[in-house]
Amino acid sequence: MTDSVVLQSAVRVPTPPPGTSYSPQPSVSRKRSPPSRSPSPRRRRSPPGDSLKENGDAPRIDPERAVERERQLAERLRQHEKREAARKPMTEEEKQAAAKAEYEKLLNMRSGGTYIPPARLRALQAQITDKNSKEYQRMAWEALKKSINGLINKVNVSNIKFIVPELFGENLVRGRGLFCRSIMKAQAASLPFTPIYAAMAAIVNTKLPQVGELLLNRLIVQFRKAFKRNDKAVCISSTTFIAHLCNQQVAHEMLAAQILLLLLHKPTDDSVEIAVGLTREVGQHLEEMSPPIALAVFDQFRNILHEADIDKRVQYMIEVLFQVRKDRYKDNPAIKDELDLVEEEDQITHRIGLDDEIDTQDGLNVFKYDPQWEEHEEAYKKLKAEILGEGSDDDEEDEDETDESSDEEEEERQMEIKDQSNTDLVNLRRTIYLTIMSSIDFEECCHKLMKISLPPGLEPELPSMIIECCSQERTYSKFYGLIGERFAKINRLWSDLFEAAFAKYYDTIHRYETNRLRNIARFFGHMLSTDAIGWHVMSVIHLNEDETTSSSRIFIKILFQDLGEHLGLAKLQERMRDEILRPSFEGLFPLDNPRNTRFSINYFTSIGFGILTEDMREHLKNLPKPTVPALPARDAESDSESVSSHSTCSTCTGSSRSRSRSYSYSRSPSRSRGRRRSISRGRSYSRSVSGSSRGRSYTPSYSRSRSPVPKSRRRSVSYSRSRSPAGRRRSSVSRTPPRRVRGKSYDSRSPSRSVTPPRRRTSYSRRDRSYSRSLSRSVTPPLRAVDARARGRRYSSQSLSPPRRRAERSVSPQRPPPGRRPRGDSLSRSPSPPPRYAREQRRRRNSSSASASRSPPHRDSNRRRSLSRTPPRRGRASDYL
Repeated sequence: MTDSVVLQSAVRVPTPPPGTSYSPQPSVSRKRSPPSRSPSPRRRRSPPGDSLKENGDAPRIDPERAVERERQLAERLRQHEKREAARKPMTEEEKQAAAKAEYEKLLNMRSGGTYIPPARLRALQAQITDKNSKEYQRMAWEALKKSINGLINKVNVSNIKFIVPELFGENLVRGRGLFCRSIMKAQAASLPFTPIYAAMAAIVNTKLPQVGELLLNRLIVQFRKAFKRNDKAVCISSTTFIAHLCNQQVAHEMLAAQILLLLLHKPTDDSVEIAVGLTREVGQHLEEMSPPIALAVFDQFRNILHEADIDKRVQYMIEVLFQVRKDRYKDNPAIKDELDLVEEEDQITHRIGLDDEIDTQDGLNVFKYDPQWEEHEEAYKKLKAEILGEGSDDDEEDEDETDESSDEEEEERQMEIKDQSNTDLVNLRRTIYLTIMSSIDFEECCHKLMKISLPPGLEPELPSMIIECCSQERTYSKFYGLIGERFAKINRLWSDLFEAAFAKYYDTIHRYETNRLRNIARFFGHMLSTDAIGWHVMSVIHLNEDETTSSSRIFIKILFQDLGEHLGLAKLQERMRDEILRPSFEGLFPLDNPRNTRFSINYFTSIGFGILTEDMREHLKNLPKPTVPALPARDAESDSESVSSHSTCSTCTGSSRSRSRSYSYSRSPSRSRGRRRSISRGRSYSRSVSGSSRGRSYTPSYSRSRSPVPKSRRRSVSYSRSRSPAGRRRSSVSRTPPRRVRGKSYDSRSPSRSVTPPRRRTSYSRRDRSYSRSLSRSVTPPLRAVDARARGRRYSSQSLSPPRRRAERSVSPQRPPPGRRPRGDSLSRSPSPPPRYAREQRRRRNSSSASASRSPPHRDSNRRRSLSRTPPRRGRASDYL
């Protein structure tokens, strides 16, 4: 019951005042109100707010929060008053004061991480124009720090000549502490750029020696601290920077010697490693400037190597250092050519010892107010003008022009003294040859050849010498193939050069004897089988009868045999059917011409690679065969269409002349067996003049005739002129068809001989000329000459008719003299009459002949002079007498 009473009092009874304390007492001593809680008549009801305050369930108001609300309200009132005051125009002094106050506030807040928008910061800085104020000088200090840091971060070998003038544009006297801190930080972050930073410091040291001295002092102090702390990384960065400053002669070489002796006095693994790195950088400079110091240092290294208990890795480093010294520091020059920017007489060397008392001037790293800021800025502007040479632009232009002219003169001199005897090329080839011959295995050879410095433009000499050395061996050595493979897989440059060498050696392979040819082919077979060079190089090979020689065919044979040994026939066939490489193999497996295709099939079959020709064989099978048109029967009569006009005086007692020009073209498809037919088309133009009547006859005729065709097929163009004595029965002068037909024969591929039986001649020709180009020979027995008294000249018209056996007066073209081929001026393909004898028919296969004869018309059909075409015949000397 007591617990319940206490609980009720905790909820309902108000808290006692601070001065009194609550002491629990027995519940009996406390007076309780009667159970009836009705208000007395004299009590007045309190307002709701008061009842809530008295009620213990309502939250209490924190007095601290109330105070904070009052403060915020006062702050709002002050801000409102400021805004009201800002509406009023401010004087310049008030504006400056407000801007300074706000800028100072923002600078103080930046250390806490408050972000200031750049636009707002620039606006505040623009409002501050008083150069003697602390805020303006702080603003200039921040800008100077950013500018120096940015220039140092973007310097490299190519732009150092442009960065240094910009760097001198900043106030390095005021910001020398910033410069030293920034360059040391950048060098420690990127050690390979140490020579560049040292070159920049050397340039600055020539004009501002206090900057170079401060940098050197800070580096020495940094090394001391790092050496005491055993900080290896900082020691390496500091010693590397000091080494390059010694190379640039900003620091004396005695400083490097002191550091080396300190590191090697009590050798440990780390100290020896740092000393080795320092010696590699500064060794060449020590050898040149102080040989005794260098000798002492290397003696100490030698003692450490033989006596000291150091790690194997460090021992190897010392051995490598001695090798570098033996090679005269060719990979570690003191100053690179592109960084040798300062003349020796212009450089200022600082003699600072390792144990000297040094002031690093750390106060230069932070901002300090300068009461004489403007005077110092003006003094640096004058110094900058003196350093950069401002105001002498004309002199610089003149100097540039003179420099350009001098450079041109030097180039001309170099061109004049250029050696044209190829001495350098011979020496390079000798070096490559001796290197190859002195190597034990191909890996050693490749390693040595990679070290040879090839002049620009002479890179193809290396693959050429490797192939030439390979070809000189008695038998092929895989040693050269492995060298070529390694070079081709090292760099794309060598792969392209070996591919170009393949094309060059294939074009000139006929110059090599068989043994050298075999070695070259096997070398490239190894390169192709190992995919060291691309298979597209085979596009230079065109395998046909016209574009290959015996040497090139041997080369291809040995090449494919070597490929077959390395890859196997199945893989080689798969490679040849590769869709990507198929265009490169079109020359090897030609499909454009059936003749070339057959040649390629026969070639690969003969060398044992017939499996590669399956596609070509299938291609030949699927070629469409040429269709031969059906020929008419052999005994069919010839059809002709002729048009004639203006003809006079066909028969006269006097002399007559006739001229005719003919152009004929005939096609006679022939078959090997059976009967052959020919279709000939001809146009003839004849002109005849009679002696008595002086008439002219123009007879243009267009005829189509069909006549039997012999086995041979010929195209010929004939032009013939012949004179024969006039016959006894006629007193006219006529031109007879020539005995020797002058003609050109096109596309006559039949080397057959055609023999025709002897025929009777009714005219004697005194003069005939013939010209013919034909591959066929036609031999006829001599004809029996009949005296003819009529003289005349006659051109033959086109007619194709079988020879007649009647003893009529017909004139036919006679055979040419032996040893001369018939030639003519008309383009024709016309068959000759079929032979009479079976033996002659078997001997004549594919021959064609064309002849043209034209004769004046006769009244007597039995005694007219007929026009016939016969193949050219061989005559005897007696026939022409």
